[in-house]
Amino acid sequence: MKLHLPIYHLSGLSRNNCRLLEKLGINTILDLLLYFPRDYIKYRRVKISGLQIGDSATIIGKIKKHEIISPPKNPRLTIQTLIVKDKTGSIACKRFFNHPYYQSQQWRNEQISMYVNGSIVAVSGAVKADRYYGRILSSPEIRLIDIDEARDTKNSIIPIYPLTKGVSNELVQDAVSSALQLLELLIDPLPQDLRRKHGLMELQEAIAFIHQPPGESQLEAARRRLVFDEFFYLQLSFLLRRHQLLASEAVTNIAPVGPLLEQFYSQLPFSLTSAQRRVIDNILNDMTSKTPMNRLVQGDVGSGKTIVAVVAVLAAIQSGYQAALMAPTEVLAQQHYRKIATWFEPLGVSVQLLTGSTKTVKRREIHAQLETGELSVLVGTHALLQEKVNFHQLGLVVIDEQHRFGVQQRQHLLNKGNRPHVLTMTATPIPRTLALTLHGDLDVSQIDELPPGRQKIHTKVINQGAPAYDFIRHQVIQGHQAYIILPLVEESHKLDLRAAVVEYERLLTEIFPEFKVDLLHGRMTSAEKDEALNSFRDNKTQILVSTTVVEVGVDVPNATVILIDHADRFGLAQLHQLRGRVGRGSHRSYCLLLNTSKTAEAKARLEVLEKSTDGFFISEMDLRLRGPGVVMGYRQSGISEFALANILDDEELLNLARSMALAIVKSNPNLEQHPLMVAELKRWGLTSWNCALN
Repeated sequence: MKLHLPIYHLSGLSRNNCRLLEKLGINTILDLLLYFPRDYIKYRRVKISGLQIGDSATIIGKIKKHEIISPPKNPRLTIQTLIVKDKTGSIACKRFFNHPYYQSQQWRNEQISMYVNGSIVAVSGAVKADRYYGRILSSPEIRLIDIDEARDTKNSIIPIYPLTKGVSNELVQDAVSSALQLLELLIDPLPQDLRRKHGLMELQEAIAFIHQPPGESQLEAARRRLVFDEFFYLQLSFLLRRHQLLASEAVTNIAPVGPLLEQFYSQLPFSLTSAQRRVIDNILNDMTSKTPMNRLVQGDVGSGKTIVAVVAVLAAIQSGYQAALMAPTEVLAQQHYRKIATWFEPLGVSVQLLTGSTKTVKRREIHAQLETGELSVLVGTHALLQEKVNFHQLGLVVIDEQHRFGVQQRQHLLNKGNRPHVLTMTATPIPRTLALTLHGDLDVSQIDELPPGRQKIHTKVINQGAPAYDFIRHQVIQGHQAYIILPLVEESHKLDLRAAVVEYERLLTEIFPEFKVDLLHGRMTSAEKDEALNSFRDNKTQILVSTTVVEVGVDVPNATVILIDHADRFGLAQLHQLRGRVGRGSHRSYCLLLNTSKTAEAKARLEVLEKSTDGFFISEMDLRLRGPGVVMGYRQSGISEFALANILDDEELLNLARSMALAIVKSNPNLEQHPLMVAELKRWGLTSWNCALN
């Protein structure tokens, strides 16, 4: 297909320009067509005499004068000036270039031959004051047009593309214009009847209008079609995978009731919340069905996800199977192991911990017990993925903070069993639209209720550390403990941020010499981390200075205050997670957010945490401010690669895309009737889960 040819096959593109475009990841003609603008500047057409400083406008006129100079005081700068006139007056249009290519004679010759006196141009830009000319159009977009275009041009919508150093917006525009000449070679994978039924623009037209919109209505229609496509192919891949799972029978036979579960319920010192009971019912129903469970449980900090997972684990064990629980960090894995071991010991259920720091002799013992079936439950980190970890009969896989693992890592653990049930968990509650976008192949349950007695955490944004230290001192004197969180382990020359190691020394010697202060960070050995955490849990340490290594998996009920330094450098969802380290006991608890930024935006962001403790609301605000790829802490196909879709604002299109994908999978689960859709799935990199398409 000609559209898959390298971009240097396009006419009018020099080898140098091709190399510049390749810096943007544009290698083929199709890449260029699908390189969508990130924004638009919308100009209204006015006469030159009507231009006012501050206006954003488009003028149509003839070139009266054209010159290119490099000022003697700044020879690396190139200034291009066009004097453009219409019947009402004239104005200077200035563009500034600061790249070696724009000093080259080749570029200058191209510009001189292009902008000839008397040529008609459409110029769009902002009107600014100028000492010499009085007013100018600064850094405008300039297009050569003919008399007919001049007559038809009313208002202008100028696309603004994502750029990198040395690549101009004008270069991308010109290259796209060349590529659009071949747009007729592109075939729309979406059947015409479906497009008409749902009012979706034809793909060729949508791509043309997203790059060169004649008007706002055409731009909106083009965006609607292309956003639909972004959602549709992601949902199609999810639903194809889901169909395959449903088509494969579960080999595990799980009993939802039994003596082991009854004994566990009877020994619990607390009652389950109605939300926990509802989610447990969802899980047990899944595990007794004819297809493998594939469920995500999401819940706010402290909502009790672990107890729900433990019920699933016990259901598997009492039915004769083994279970694995994988967590992304040693701290979290150890926390799970301690809790589970406490609950399982009275039940006679064997459980072990496997991490990167597990000694060789212990590791071999665990491997042997797993293979014979003597070991029922294995808790661990990525160490569970090692080849020597082999289960006798793995029936359930639980993955906590699952978004921190890659798709291939999760699949590698599942492959250690024969289609085991899968339960994934996250403590970052996410809105429904993001849940569908991230986890469209999963059933989703929400624990939307906190256990009774869970303390409200009083949150305050502060600008100075001294009052916070006084407050911490007061809390420690009363017998409580405190966290002080910093963003870096060691000082950085690139970032003006306080670091944990340096700040620990200052806090220990200058601020809190009367207390036991300890340090915890990710670069410490496992033994050092264990020692620091155990000392804090046992109240031998009153103040723990730490990085975000304590974000999840640390439960110290006596800790009543957490101070987060440089809070403006963290995302809201992460701050909410850190805040959840306190308020775990019966004492009134506090979170102090030290804001080191002077911007109104940072202040407004942090005030969200002052006003709300609702993890779903906080996560949605974080998504709006920072985007899903950043919030979730990784880049996953279909999430951060969205060029146009906004998962929070485009819910109607997401629902439409999912319903259409569902209808197609129901009628044609292997897509034999839709080979062009298969090609699109491959282009999007979304076929790795769908063996029928490979």
